[in-house]
Amino acid sequence: MSRTTEHKEGKASVKAVYFTSKTLADGSHPFMVRITKDRKLKYIATGLSLHPKYWNPKKKEVRRSFPEPDREDLITKLEEWEQKYNEAAKNLSLADEQHDAPSVAKKAVEGRKAYRRIRLLAYIEELAAGMVAAGQVGNSTVYRDLGNQLAKHLASQAGIGDPPLGKGLEQERAAWVQLHDIPFDQVTVAFCQKWEEVLRSSGVEEITLSLRFRTLRAVLNKAIAAGVAKGEGYPFARTAAEKHKFQVGKFDVSTAKRAISRDDIRRLENLPVSTERHQLAKAVFAFSFYCGGINFVDLAQLRWHNLTPADGGLRLSYVRQKTGGKFSVKLLAPAEAIVEQYRALTHASPNSYLFPILDAAKHVSPAQVKNRLHKVLGQVNADLKELAGQAGIATPLTTYVARHSFATSLKRSGVSNAVISEALGHQDERTTAVYLDSFASDTMDAAFETLL
Repeated sequence: MSRTTEHKEGKASVKAVYFTSKTLADGSHPFMVRITKDRKLKYIATGLSLHPKYWNPKKKEVRRSFPEPDREDLITKLEEWEQKYNEAAKNLSLADEQHDAPSVAKKAVEGRKAYRRIRLLAYIEELAAGMVAAGQVGNSTVYRDLGNQLAKHLASQAGIGDPPLGKGLEQERAAWVQLHDIPFDQVTVAFCQKWEEVLRSSGVEEITLSLRFRTLRAVLNKAIAAGVAKGEGYPFARTAAEKHKFQVGKFDVSTAKRAISRDDIRRLENLPVSTERHQLAKAVFAFSFYCGGINFVDLAQLRWHNLTPADGGLRLSYVRQKTGGKFSVKLLAPAEAIVEQYRALTHASPNSYLFPILDAAKHVSPAQVKNRLHKVLGQVNADLKELAGQAGIATPLTTYVARHSFATSLKRSGVSNAVISEALGHQDERTTAVYLDSFASDTMDAAFETLL
């Protein structure tokens, strides 16, 4: 039993280390949590491993060649493991209790046992609530949607009614979850396979299947790192050798490439409209096309201060919300015309929104902004489909089509893939970073001129 000391008890050091002294069956080495106290060591298995080709021994870090998002997930999980045992070491030190490295491990396990009562659905809700508090409204929606879908699945398998949802039913839902929730060890390979079968039978598409199971995998990873769940029986494959486990990467998430021709763009531009909604839909599509395929979320949140005078015209500079990538685009004449069209309506100050989509006085919280953008995007896409029919365009139009049409137009004009990749903001940020300093602004501006 630990006892109080006559001197200030030092804190044990905790570090997640790549343990090359042990080699697993697939050739990888495990990660261990190393606890050091009074020159004595204690190693704790994390259940995480990595092939040596992805480890940089000089920098002692995971190489950037390790595919994303697995690299980020691995780093996050290792940090969570360190945090858990660091917290135990800190608590023992603050209590000034004499202890050794095994005592730190025991203290962390005691904390982990306190979480054993938490089950799958309750933990998902806990994660979602934490995201809302941190302002990560989009992520919280993904997690809550996962919880709702899993609850429906559990209800169906048990032959009972769906869980209550909606405002005013929070207490009823909480009672339902408490009664029908499942422990983490019931999320097995067989459980995942059955849920996939049910989802497919209901017509769920591949990209949604991928999102559901990637989110479920993230929940389990967080639960294991937090000590809420055990690593044994983990259902998802981590390496190629774990073919018997559930493969999240099997889902086909490739997106159908949809683009319209430059002639179709002109048909849409020249189409007369009589309502403000149709005018906004046209403006959003054309502005996205002429401004590098800017997505709707970024376009809707542009403010007048994002525009600066440049070379007798205007330059648009903004940071993409999804990736944090910085973009600078010289406005072509059609884009400038759209800006001038809305100047009298929206330009109250440099901080005013460029387009009449968000209201700074009404849409204040992240949730309010997200809900408004979701609503208007649905309206814009519905209006674009209606306008496409009027203009004789066969392709169902959405704001997404504008982005692909931009890229396709550049490609057909002979612009290199590298320039197009930079203009779009490549999905792989490591690749994008390589391109960022590759081209001067005039090179990018010349590429955009081919759109006219």
